[in-house]
Amino acid sequence: MSTNNRFFDDMSKLMTNAMGVAQGARSEAENAMKSWVDRWLADRDFVTREEFEAVRDMAIKARTENAEMKTRIAELEKKLNA
Repeated sequence: MSTNNRFFDDMSKLMTNAMGVAQGARSEAENAMKSWVDRWLADRDFVTREEFEAVRDMAIKARTENAEMKTRIAELEKKLNA
């Protein structure tokens, strides 16, 4: 009976180690793929989501300021013509 328990203990350790190796290989594959995709995107001059959002926010701010300036200029022109 002790032989069976030792066998199963050894098999359990082997399977645990195999899972650790598989997880490590998965992690390495993910890192390699992410690195490859990042290089591919950089070569295509695509922008990152963060860069896109920053420029989008700047454009929204500029439009808002532009609309405020138009209103202010219209009010000043009215005062000047009055």
